[in-house]
Amino acid sequence: MNGKGQLGDFLQTRRSQLLPEDLGVPTYGERRRVPGLRREELALLAGVSTSYYTRLEQGQSLNASPEVLDAIARALRLDESERLHLHNLARSAKGAGRGRRPAPERVTEATGQLLEVLADVPAIVTGRRSDVLAWNRLGHALFASHLDPRAADRPAERPNMARLVFLDPHTRDLYADWPSKARAVVGNLRLVAGQYPDDAALHALVGELSAKSTDFASMWADHRVKACTVAAYGMRHPLVGPLAVTQQTLSQGPGQNIVVATTEADSPARTTLALLAQILTQGDPARPAARAEAG
Repeated sequence: MNGKGQLGDFLQTRRSQLLPEDLGVPTYGERRRVPGLRREELALLAGVSTSYYTRLEQGQSLNASPEVLDAIARALRLDESERLHLHNLARSAKGAGRGRRPAPERVTEATGQLLEVLADVPAIVTGRRSDVLAWNRLGHALFASHLDPRAADRPAERPNMARLVFLDPHTRDLYADWPSKARAVVGNLRLVAGQYPDDAALHALVGELSAKSTDFASMWADHRVKACTVAAYGMRHPLVGPLAVTQQTLSQGPGQNIVVATTEADSPARTTLALLAQILTQGDPARPAARAEAG
C-alpha cells in the first residue's frame, strides 16, 4: 500500500473508534449508519475545515503542516507514539525519503559487549523487523528453547519474533495472555512501518503474517500503534513452568533494541529463572554466553 493509502486508512480507522458521547459531541439521538465520528465532527474538533480534512483522509492533500497534524492528533486522542506515527505517515505520503533503503542490520561490538554483561538476565537483540540478531544463553532458553541456538548467527536463518508469536505454537503457548503479547507485537510493527516506509522486507513480513494468521490480519486492520518499552507477562515455560517477567526494551539506536526479561527480587519467578540458568549450566557449561553477528 502506498503512503497516501496508509495515511487515509489510519485516519479513517482511528476516527471510527471514537464515540461522539465520549468527546462531548451532540448526536441529538439520531441513529448513525457507521460507528465513530463523522468527518465534519473530527474536523471541528481539530479546528480545520471539513473539506480540508476530507482531502487529507482521501490522500488528495499532502501539505499538512506539523501544527495541523498535531491538532488532528489531539482530536483523535492519540498518545505520543501514535502522534509520531501520524507524522511519519504524512511524510511517507509526500514521498519523503523514497529510494533510501535501511542499512543492513548487524550487532555492533558495543551491543555484543552489553549482551555478554547481561549473562544472568534473559536478553535478545532484535532488529527493526523483529529479527533476532543475537541472544545470550538465557535469552534463547527463555524465548525460543525449541530453536537452534546458532540460528541467530546466520542472517538467512534468523528467527523473527513477530513470526514466532503468530505462527509458532511453542511461542503462542509460552505466553499466558497471548492476545496481549500479540497486540504489542502488531502495535510495534505498525510504528516501525511508519518509520521505514520503503523497507520491502518489512512489508513482505506484514503480508506473510496477514495471509497466514487471521489474528494478525484483524489486529493489523485496527491500526493501533504501540511502542514496546515495558510490559509484564506471565509465561509458561516447558522446562521450568510458570513465571512472571517484565520485558523491557532498551533502544540501541535506530531500529535496533535489546529486550531483557527481569523478575521481581525474592519472587517465585526469580527462583524459576535461576533454575533455568542451572539447567543450562549443567547441560552445556562450556558454551559461550553470547556472540555478536557481523553480517
